[in-house]
This record gives sequence, C-alpha cells and structure tokens, in this order.
Amino acid sequence: MAAQQAALRSAQVDLGRTVIRAPISGRIGRSLFTVGALANAAQTQALATIQRIDPVFVDIQEASADVLRIRQQLLAGELSRGGQAARVRLRLEDGSLYPIDGRLKFADVSVDPNTGSQSIRAVFPNPNGLLLPGMFARAELVEGTEPDALLVPQRAVSRDEKGNPTVLVVGRDGKLAQRVLQTSRSIGQNWIVTGGLKPGERVVMDGAQMLRPGAQVKVVPFREGGQPNAQGPNAQGQNAQGQGQPQAKPQGQ
Repeated sequence: MAAQQAALRSAQVDLGRTVIRAPISGRIGRSLFTVGALANAAQTQALATIQRIDPVFVDIQEASADVLRIRQQLLAGELSRGGQAARVRLRLEDGSLYPIDGRLKFADVSVDPNTGSQSIRAVFPNPNGLLLPGMFARAELVEGTEPDALLVPQRAVSRDEKGNPTVLVVGRDGKLAQRVLQTSRSIGQNWIVTGGLKPGERVVMDGAQMLRPGAQVKVVPFREGGQPNAQGPNAQGQNAQGQGQPQAKPQGQ
C-alpha cells in the first residue's frame, strides 16, 4: 500500500509539471512550439521567452579612461555628488527624450580588456511599454556636479595660433577683450569652461572673426536660431545652467 501511495504522489508531481508556470511576470513573445508538439523536461530549446518590460534595464558602456578621470575629480573635490547624481536620461532612436528619468543601478567592478570600457546599468520605469528589449538608445548620465564651471557655446569659441581656445568678451566700457579659456569637456553644443571667464561676462557669439580686441561694441539681444543683426555680430554668455546673457554688435563700423 505504501508503494502504491508513493507511485500516486509521483504521478501527481508529474501531472503538476505538465502545467508551465512563469517564474516572473512580464510579456511573452511568440511560442516556439504549437499545440500537439512533443516537449520534455530535458529539452534544450525553450517553449517561449518572457520579457519583463516594467521596469527595464539599460546597459551603458563607458570608457574606463572617462570613469577614471571622473573618480579622480571627485577625490580632488573638483566634482561633487549632488541630489541629481546617479540620474539617467534616455534619448531614443528617433531623437526624442524618454519622459521618465532612470536611476543608476550599479557599475561593473571590472574593465573589459578587449574594449577598455566599463559596464554601467540603469533602471527605467516603463509603465506604457514604450521601451522594448534590444532597443538602442543614448543614455545621459549625471555623474557629478562642477559648481564653479561655466557653459560656453562652441560656436563662440575659436583657436589662437597656439591652438588654445579663446573667446571675445564685452567689458563694462563696451570694448572687446580676448580671453584664453580652460576647458575640460563638451556637453551637447557647449564647452565646460573651468577657467578664463567669470560669471556674468558677455561672450561674442556671431562674427567674432570680423572683430578685434579693443573694438567698441553695443549690446543687443541674441536670438537662438535667428539671423545675426544686419549691423554686426551678436554675443552671448552662459553660466553653468545655460542662462543667456546680453549680446553685442559693433559700433561705428
């Protein structure tokens, strides 16, 4: 009788295994088997694949040299970790910005010797199912804050004969002066300037090649994407938050 009861329990276990229960929640793709196909416990081919799409993981490859530089700046006090640190934004394949910010999950502890990159993983909420596994996107990771840096548009920066980045600024007397900049890296269409400029200084945006230091100019508003003033070039300065400053045009030329 005990042997028959054991056989009954074994048959019940086998019967229970004929019902496939998903170990995770998510969405299932196309099934690789149809009704009537033979399936067994030892087969290597999966019946189907379940994808968890809320939330989703985004794997980012960051150059190890950039990670090392950022860590050194953090240790030196040049960068600080603020409330925006570890926040990740995602730009989709069509150029649009994903409306929900993600959070940094972890960074791999090793560097790939073949590519010289370090893997970073971020997690994004995906309530509407807009993100799908396998998609390519561009991630923007806030790694640290440089409180004393300025953002200067790249179009305003030129190079001198030594290759140093320079800009023309408008002084309080309305005259132009040339400044040699110290830049660390680019953010979008702007340079991060760590030296050579002071907050509030006005930088010439258009027509700098037509002007020389010491020229008298008049401040006029600069319009992003607009045409330069017919009477001369415009100028603009930006602080670390990208706020615009007054502009200028030449006077008596």
